[in-house]
Amino acid sequence: MAATAAAFLEVDRCGLFSLPLSLSPRSFLLPRRQLPGLRLFHPCRLSAALVPSSKAASKSDSHREDSLEGVEAVVVEPKGSQGRQLRKRVIFGLGIGLGAGGVVVAGGWVFTVALAAAVFAGAREYFELVRSRGIAAGMTPPPRYLSRVCSVICAFMPILTLYFGHIDVSVTSSAFIVAMALILQRGNPRFAQLSSAVFGLFYCGYLPCFWVKLRCGLSIPALNTKLGHVWPVVLGGQAHWTVGLVATLISISSIIAADTFAFLGGRAFGRTPLTHISPKKTLEGVFAGLTGCIVTAVLLSKILCWPRTLLSASAFGVLNFTGSLFGDLIESMIKRDAGVKDSGSLIPGHGGILDRCDSYVCTGALCYSFVKIVLPLLGV
Repeated sequence: MAATAAAFLEVDRCGLFSLPLSLSPRSFLLPRRQLPGLRLFHPCRLSAALVPSSKAASKSDSHREDSLEGVEAVVVEPKGSQGRQLRKRVIFGLGIGLGAGGVVVAGGWVFTVALAAAVFAGAREYFELVRSRGIAAGMTPPPRYLSRVCSVICAFMPILTLYFGHIDVSVTSSAFIVAMALILQRGNPRFAQLSSAVFGLFYCGYLPCFWVKLRCGLSIPALNTKLGHVWPVVLGGQAHWTVGLVATLISISSIIAADTFAFLGGRAFGRTPLTHISPKKTLEGVFAGLTGCIVTAVLLSKILCWPRTLLSASAFGVLNFTGSLFGDLIESMIKRDAGVKDSGSLIPGHGGILDRCDSYVCTGALCYSFVKIVLPLLGV
């Protein structure tokens, strides 16, 4: 058999699925020697193509058949399974949204501790992705013990930000400690270990801390917000509605609107691919997401009376969309190199924490800078 040849097979019914390597709920990489015993959990149709080995060129024709190392398969789920998956996604999405809304309104230590828990879970997922076969094949990942230490450090960063009011010292100290641990480890330390570990501290720890600075650090009362006048005194009264709370609510709501409009717009009108990093994203979906984000930011600015001008509210919407889009693309790039569809399976129907929160990772820093630097320049 020629090395470039491909064979296809279909499996219509089967019983128990025992194959160990899973790239996603609907895609599997299967060793060729396990093909005769291929079995799945439920009745389904599976289309597969034998993938030639890259080493086949150096072998004789008589051995090329053995060089077909794997099978790339796509499972087409039965009718009704996609509907159940969508319902599960909606139910868990609503639950997460309501819970997150309550945490944001509560603020303070409630918000910070909840963010720290999400950061810890996201950091664990990130370092598991770094250790995955797709990324680790081209580099040396950090030792497992160091990955766990970095995850704990990332979780403490939001707490230290709330306690001290800043994060610079803890980040630089953490990066220095990680560098020391890598250099002093046994064996041959590699720069790839240091770069992936330090980026993990920045991506999973430092950037999310700006949400603490935005929500809890901007404690100036939003006096023009009408909700503050009717807010119960037991829950803090008008003083509870600060600029930080209003800005955080508008930002999170705008990101949700951007994701929703981008999904619906791309599904209905998507024709032009945006980038190969995320093949399902289209320019039409991006335009729909940008429109939904700006409209949501402007409407909420009218309801909450912040920011006060149409220009500043529109700029805030554009900034939120930019941060959410590129945060999503960064996580897609990491997952693409790792060869996985989801960063984890913590949230049913959504994947992992990074899958759900990737749009928020970079946005907090942009929003905080906008409120602290740009709005004063605009006289708002």
